[in-house]
Amino acid sequence: MTASDKKPDLSVVVPVFNEEENVLPLVREITAALDGVCDYEIVYVNDGSSDTTASVLKEAQGEQPRLRIVTHKESCGQSTAVRTGVKAASAPLIATLDGDGQNDPADIPNLLKVLQESADVDGLLVAGWRAKRQDSEVKKVSSKIANGVRSRLLGDATPDTGCGLKVFSRAAFLDMAYFSHMHRFLPALMIRRGGKVVSVKVNHRHRERGVSKYGTWDRLKVGVVDLFGVRWLQRRAKVPVILEADD
Repeated sequence: MTASDKKPDLSVVVPVFNEEENVLPLVREITAALDGVCDYEIVYVNDGSSDTTASVLKEAQGEQPRLRIVTHKESCGQSTAVRTGVKAASAPLIATLDGDGQNDPADIPNLLKVLQESADVDGLLVAGWRAKRQDSEVKKVSSKIANGVRSRLLGDATPDTGCGLKVFSRAAFLDMAYFSHMHRFLPALMIRRGGKVVSVKVNHRHRERGVSKYGTWDRLKVGVVDLFGVRWLQRRAKVPVILEADD
């Protein structure tokens, strides 16, 4: 394998829909956070944006050659965009973060270190925990209630499953059941396959540019249906204990 064929250690996957104002600042922040830390690539998935996100991504690519772009013809939702990015990723380890700038890329090295120090990298998901959320009171209260209900029903041992900043192995993610909105249930899906979840406190910032693409009631409606769907998956999961296996 030549130096040019060498795969990066980490792929940072960022799904975006109409985030033209946030692309360049976030790409620069990811670069600042990871330069000198590891060999990395940035995979942006443009989920059918109707603004100038596509052209701004091309501009960002000229500035940052580590940036790769995958474009959906039409919007398929955040979970599908994340899965597209993970499938396109070259690295064995994945970091995800939202494209709105509220997640802080400076937290990635800390989460990555926790994963890399694990004895079973494929069996651990490191989840960001927004202990001091910079959202409206309505969002914070609704999220607290949703996290409480979800945790009680799914037993996912995660105080903040909605944080977009997570680090895990590519192989583990692609082994999980796929469905729309699955990104909200990654901790439960990791536990379902016999893995573990560690939550690490991370920085959370106000949205400075653009507008939120989700409403409180939109999340509630799909969340209730998905919650019981994941519970159904959990009850039917079987994780075998392997005593012996030939290579």
